[in-house]
Amino acid sequence: MHKTLTAGALLALAVAGAPAVAKEPATGANEAKTARHYAALIAGDQPNLAGLTMFFTQMPKGGDLHHHYSGAIYAESYVDFVDKQGFCIDKNSYRIETDKAVIAAERAKPAAQRTCLSGAEVNADENTWRELVKRWSNKDFYNHFSEQIAPDRRFFHTFGYFGPVANDNLREGLQEIKTRAIAENVGYIETMFLLSPFVPNADFDTQAWKNVDDDKALDAAMRAAFAKLDADPAFNKTIDDFVANIVKASDGIDDERFTMRYQNYVLRLLNPSMVFSSMVSSFKAAQKNPRIVGVNIVGQESQHVPMRDYLLHMKMFRFMKAKYPDVKVAMHAGELALGEVPPEGLKFHIDQAVSVAGAHRIGHGLDLAHEANAPAIMKTMRDKDIPVEINLTSNAFISGVAGASHPLNLYRRYGVPYVISTDDAGVTRHTLSQEYVQFASQFKPSYAEVKKTSYASIRYAFLPVAEKQRLTRQLDGRFADFEAAMAALDARAVPAK
Repeated sequence: MHKTLTAGALLALAVAGAPAVAKEPATGANEAKTARHYAALIAGDQPNLAGLTMFFTQMPKGGDLHHHYSGAIYAESYVDFVDKQGFCIDKNSYRIETDKAVIAAERAKPAAQRTCLSGAEVNADENTWRELVKRWSNKDFYNHFSEQIAPDRRFFHTFGYFGPVANDNLREGLQEIKTRAIAENVGYIETMFLLSPFVPNADFDTQAWKNVDDDKALDAAMRAAFAKLDADPAFNKTIDDFVANIVKASDGIDDERFTMRYQNYVLRLLNPSMVFSSMVSSFKAAQKNPRIVGVNIVGQESQHVPMRDYLLHMKMFRFMKAKYPDVKVAMHAGELALGEVPPEGLKFHIDQAVSVAGAHRIGHGLDLAHEANAPAIMKTMRDKDIPVEINLTSNAFISGVAGASHPLNLYRRYGVPYVISTDDAGVTRHTLSQEYVQFASQFKPSYAEVKKTSYASIRYAFLPVAEKQRLTRQLDGRFADFEAAMAALDARAVPAK
């Protein structure tokens, strides 16, 4: 039986195309001490959660590959953005009012009569603030007993509350994400940043729905629609403006401690022409600037339109991948649980994302055990080195899938690569460190596996080889420092009496 390389060495070989099997170098003393310290933290039926929190807060996390920009910003920041833009917040609906005439009329009223409050006024009243943050995030969902909407609705509804200010404060939002990442030793984030431009086309909608099972006719419709969009100066101008907006917002974010890259995304809740044209703009934009490293599709997968049009969307991705083979695709696929949709709806989503759309990474992959082709899916993902992005907090909150019910142990057992990620840490009010705490406490991986997982988030990033190698060297140094600190900490521990 071959021994594996250390995580850093394995990644260096993998990105260079060398074989991934060799003799393991001597394990450093600090790494061994760190492994023993970690093993003590996860031992027994009740892992030391406080100790694991301290451990993972300090441990280097290579990157966060499944990350939504707007869902990563905390409600506290969005309330500040409301005042920055001169808006107000309706204290009955807790939605942001952007109409200048309505805002002016509200401000002319005595304070006691106003129903639309500034962010500062919201912050000044604890009851109002608590009601707002309950709607703009999952705060307090599990620690009280009042009537409330279902958790998946709570989660997805939050975006409608803070949406009016999310995309007008991009630089500030990115800086908040960067600052928080550095504080918890995350070196790289690949964020789903902005919805790509789209245009409606009722004729294409009709053709797409009619010909979803006729590949020849559907491809003809997509070729005609693509040619029209490709030749449209106005549409191409929106793409150029879109790319320029990303560049402007992201200027100055990267430094020697931190790197961020951006995925464009399409919204699977829209009509086919909007989804397709948004894919066209996404792929084109990714060709225009190296900061844009991939394309994704978002929106609650269990809703009617995404379920109805799922195969259609996968065929659209296949079409676009044929035109832009160098553009990477990460795919929300199988973010479904038993009971959310009829059983037959759980049978094919990951399969089609891999076999039809050609996804390079799978986001969530939660319905794996229910997929009709599950063994073959795992073999394909293992053989083609397609990782699954694991989001334990959001899977538990949205779909109620956690611990032994989560398919992570299936992926691990059958050799499918995986990464640990956050999804929407501002909405669910957690961190990447806490995702690792859950991973360690629930699944009991060895320290070697935890460390490999951190490196995997660089290995599977949508980055050029040279960038992966740079971030890997950086991660090597950070782990050396971390393990030295953990060895010193362990030496100071007082033996139990």
